[in-house]
Amino acid sequence: MRNDVWIKRSIQDPQTCFRLFCFPYAGGGASFFRTWREILWPEIEVCAIQLPGRENRFREPPFAKLSSLVDALAEVLYPYLDFPFAFFGHSLGSLISFELTRLLRRQKAPGPMQLFVSGRRAPQVHDPDPPIYQLPEAEFIEELRRFNGTPKAVLDNPELVEVFLPLLRSDIGLDETYVYNHEAPLDCPISAFGGLEDEEVNREELSEWDVQTRSRFNIQMFPGDHFFLNGKERNGLLEIISKDIGKIN
Repeated sequence: MRNDVWIKRSIQDPQTCFRLFCFPYAGGGASFFRTWREILWPEIEVCAIQLPGRENRFREPPFAKLSSLVDALAEVLYPYLDFPFAFFGHSLGSLISFELTRLLRRQKAPGPMQLFVSGRRAPQVHDPDPPIYQLPEAEFIEELRRFNGTPKAVLDNPELVEVFLPLLRSDIGLDETYVYNHEAPLDCPISAFGGLEDEEVNREELSEWDVQTRSRFNIQMFPGDHFFLNGKERNGLLEIISKDIGKIN
């Protein structure tokens, strides 16, 4: 596998001594994180994960099973684990980064110094809502509108809907078909982030990440919905991440 297809790296600063691997939400791509390097502290290298089925990997089929995706990521990332590093994931990305961390532990490979999770209930918490990934097209589109993560220009364009819906169904299916298996808590700290107006994930569900670590846990809520980090709260989020990484170093 070509690692450079999977990982979009920011230009390294001479001060770089830490890597932040960033995992996107359902349907999202590495470009979501393209401006993060400008805001994070200079010693942090942003390594944005580009999953198959989107952006420059548009023609590649997306993964249908989370376990297969995580296996592939462990192989791809291994050469880059020579620096201290952390994982950040939003929504589906949180789940991917969590299961990847557990897989690296089972493989006795280097693990993240910290796990940053955003917009996703703790993995052991049952989703009270019925799955949507197999809904008929019209109903599925309405659910996507409610999430507020897919541009209206895409959902209102039949040609773009035809192109992007299979990817969104596949990614959401990764999350909705996930089955949690109990393992010992992680040794690294976990920081959880969420939107105060998020109708999908509330503070209580986020706080349950606490049981997944033996180390420090903290939670921070921001104004906004499920995609609170798309707006003006992004800078505050990245400042918190920078400071947390600074404590590690």
